Amino acid sequence: MTVDLSQIVKAYDVRGVVPDQWDETLAELFGAAFVRVTDADAIVVGHDMRPSSPGLADAFARGAARLGADVTLIGLCSTDQLYFASGSLDLPGAMFTASHNPAQYNGIKMCRAGAAPVGQDTGLAEIRELAERWTRDGAPEAAPTTGTITERETLADYAAYLKSLVDLTTIRPLKVVVDAGNGMGGHTVPTVFEGLPLDVVPMYFELDGTFPNHEANPLDPKNIVDLQARVLAEGADLGLAFDGDADRCFVVDERGEPVSPSAITALVAARELAKNPGGTIIHNLITSWSVPEVVREQGGEPVRTRVGHSFIKEEMAKTGAIFGGEHSAHYYFKDFWNADTGMLAALHVLAALGGQDGTLSDLVSAYDRYASSGEINSTVADQTASAAKVRAAYEGEGVTLDELDGLTVTAQDWWFNLRASNTEPLLRLNVEARDAATMAKIRDEVLALVRATD
Repeated sequence: MTVDLSQIVKAYDVRGVVPDQWDETLAELFGAAFVRVTDADAIVVGHDMRPSSPGLADAFARGAARLGADVTLIGLCSTDQLYFASGSLDLPGAMFTASHNPAQYNGIKMCRAGAAPVGQDTGLAEIRELAERWTRDGAPEAAPTTGTITERETLADYAAYLKSLVDLTTIRPLKVVVDAGNGMGGHTVPTVFEGLPLDVVPMYFELDGTFPNHEANPLDPKNIVDLQARVLAEGADLGLAFDGDADRCFVVDERGEPVSPSAITALVAARELAKNPGGTIIHNLITSWSVPEVVREQGGEPVRTRVGHSFIKEEMAKTGAIFGGEHSAHYYFKDFWNADTGMLAALHVLAALGGQDGTLSDLVSAYDRYASSGEINSTVADQTASAAKVRAAYEGEGVTLDELDGLTVTAQDWWFNLRASNTEPLLRLNVEARDAATMAKIRDEVLALVRATD
C-alpha cells in the first residue's frame, strides 16, 4: 500500500483537516519522526486553542517519548512563545496550530534547537518519508528507555524576555484596542502588556478555536472592520490585531486606517538600526520601496529575499541581520533567535508612538511613501502560461525583469510582482507606484492580461 502525505505536508509545515486528512495516530508518528530526524534527546511542544490541538500535541509527545526523547509540554501558547521556549531552552520544538485557517484545520510548525526552521530542505521531507513508511509498515520500535513527559509554564518568562528587548519605561499613557480574534493573543497580551502604561480595550480575547466572530486573519480587510470601528468609537491611539496563533500583528492607526506592514517594517528597522548602527535588514521582494530606502537613510544595509519565513531566516543567519520584515506582517528579530514575533513588533510600535507626542498616522507617514495595491489573487487555469503572457507584454525598453520569486517587473515609477501560489491555482499580484493613478493603471493592465481568456 502506498501512503502519500503530500496533501498535508506543505513547504514549511504540516497542515490539513482533522480528522479527515490526519489524526492523533498520525500525530504520534510525526512525533517519532521528528525525534529521529532531529536526533533530539529532548524537545518542547505547545499548542493553540483549537479543539483538536491538545489531543494532537499529546499524541506527538507520546510518539517522541516512545523513541526516547524527554518532552516538555508548555500547553496553550502562541507560536512565538513556542519559539521562545525552543530558543531559551535550546531544544527542538513543535507547535500545534493552523494559524488563520478555519476551525476544522490543524497543523504542526516545527523547529530545531534555537528556533531554527524546519522546512522541506531542512528535515520536513525526511519527516514525511518516515511517517509514510511507518503508516504503511507499522510504528517504529520503541527505544530501550521511554522518554519522560513533563509540563512547564513559559508565559511569564516569554513576556519578561520580550519586554527586556524594548524600553517602554518612559512612554506616555496610550489607549490601545486589541483584537485577538479568539486566538492566542487573548492568552499572551494580558501578561505581556501587564505593568505598561496602556489602557487596553480587549476584543474577542476568549480562546475559541471555532472563531465565532471573524476569521483570525487580519490581513484580510473584512477581518479588521470591527477593530477599525472600535478604535474610532473609543478614541484610541491605535489598534492591534493578531492572527490565530498570534505570531503576526497588524496595526491600525488612530483614524481607523490600516498601517501597511511595510511601514511597520521600516519603522522597526529604523529603531533596530539606532541600536545596531550599520546593521543588515532583510526584506522580501514584495515589501515597499520605502523599506530599503529607510534602511539606507539610517545607515543600514538592505538585503532583498524571496517570500517565506525559511528564506528570511536563512538569509538572516547567513548575513547576521538584525531584523527582517515581510509584507504579510511577519517580523523577525536577531534578538529572538531570528524567529518571527508579531508581539515584539507591536512593542516597538508602542514604544515609538509613546516616545513622542504625535499621532500614529503622523509617525508612520515618513515610512509610507508610495501607493500600493495590496495582494490581489486571480484564479487561472495555467499559472505558467498566464505569467509568460505578462512577461512577454512587458519585456523591452525601460523596465528590468527578474525571477527571484515569480516575475518582478521594475520601471522608474512603478514595479509589480506576479507569483504563483504553491497550494492553489492562483496568481498573486502586488503593484506599487509613486502615485495612486500610476499604480491603478499598472494594476489594471496586468490583471487584464492575467484574467484574459484566450
